Amino acid sequence: MKLQITKYWYRVRSSFWFTPTTMAAMAVAMALVGVTVDESVTEWLARNLDWTFKIGAEGASAVLGIIAGSMITIAGVVFSMTLVALSLASSQLGPRLLTNFMRDTSTQVVLGTFIATFVYCLLVLRTIRRAEEIQFVPHLSVSLGVLLAVASVGVLIYFIHHVSVSIQANEIAAGIGKQLIQNIDQLFPEQVGQEGPRVTAEPPDTGVIGAFDRDAQPVSAARDGYLQLIDKDALLALAMEENLVVRLERKPGNYVVAGCRLVLISPGSRVTDQLAKQVQTLFITGHQRTSDQDIEFSVNQLVEMAVRALSPGINDPFTAIACVDHLGSALCRLAGRNMPSPYRYDRHDQLRLILRTDTFREVLDAAFNQIRQNGRSNAAVTIRLLDTIAVIVGFAHRSEDRATLLRHAEMIARGAREQLPEGEDRRVVEEHWQAVIALYEEPTDARR
Repeated sequence: MKLQITKYWYRVRSSFWFTPTTMAAMAVAMALVGVTVDESVTEWLARNLDWTFKIGAEGASAVLGIIAGSMITIAGVVFSMTLVALSLASSQLGPRLLTNFMRDTSTQVVLGTFIATFVYCLLVLRTIRRAEEIQFVPHLSVSLGVLLAVASVGVLIYFIHHVSVSIQANEIAAGIGKQLIQNIDQLFPEQVGQEGPRVTAEPPDTGVIGAFDRDAQPVSAARDGYLQLIDKDALLALAMEENLVVRLERKPGNYVVAGCRLVLISPGSRVTDQLAKQVQTLFITGHQRTSDQDIEFSVNQLVEMAVRALSPGINDPFTAIACVDHLGSALCRLAGRNMPSPYRYDRHDQLRLILRTDTFREVLDAAFNQIRQNGRSNAAVTIRLLDTIAVIVGFAHRSEDRATLLRHAEMIARGAREQLPEGEDRRVVEEHWQAVIALYEEPTDARR
């Protein structure tokens, strides 16, 4: 249930309807409350503060009608501007970035402001009575409508500025980079379940793994789609309750086909249809990847921007360099984190859960492989890749991570030697490559 709520909340956050609808509902309530208050106090206010209420029924109707008409027109303009921004982002930067624009709270609130003001004025307008014997003008509600109109003008000015800024490539890359760093803070390290007293990276005895492989039975996926979320805490609790050992065969971000293995469970004799359905409910799939548990999703968004920028049709190496910079910033943080252990034990030191966890090597490959392959003939991008690796080396404290960084630096330098036609460019790249090698001969503290 918790995963389903998380999935639907992600959809709601990525929609243009939820926030405007909520604000429109608030406007309905505000109109009803305002008119009710007006019916009880307007006569007293008109009698005691007559100088503040000079507008009649016709004037109030005209004011609210003008505001309502203007708000619905501006809402259409705002929606059109939003579609233009989405179209530009999709064609120039990549369709996978559309979710970032749709999740933009500012755009949702701006749309909601104009729609809510329109709804409010429309509802207050219908309460105005023009007949002389029963004339009623909700002065306070009309005044509030005017204030909302003035506030909407300010919101429109803000939105024009916001759209102008948000479609800039550097701003988009910075936003994705910020989200990537937040994901790293959340997932590395990640403690799955609090019942077990021991979380270790040391693998169990080979005999335990061998017995597991011989006896385990699979539980298959119930439907096709990208694996978005796994309730690992619930999976650990289920393994403890049923006295099982569970090994994940997939991780968030993988595409699963109905009938393919999700997990292996030992002892296999305890795998029943009911248990399989319980396990399947702990895996949420969808039509697209999400960033909640999938660290490579945000990485791929920056990579897609960079690769598109390096394409001959766009030829924008500066955007590619900005993406490399933000990838480097995130990788520096990742290099300094402890990788989460794949092994989870219960309070009795019994192995219960074996996860598929992301490694620094996998994330680094996802970040640099495609950019390196598409930027081999661009000296500026190649040099920035080498410089970024040099910075990351200063944060890497594990020997295998440093070896992975050196491997990427070697591939980058080798590609430049083969693809760069200008000898001077090759010489500069070689200097940066030698600077990376020199870092491996210095102490860790000196590298920083």
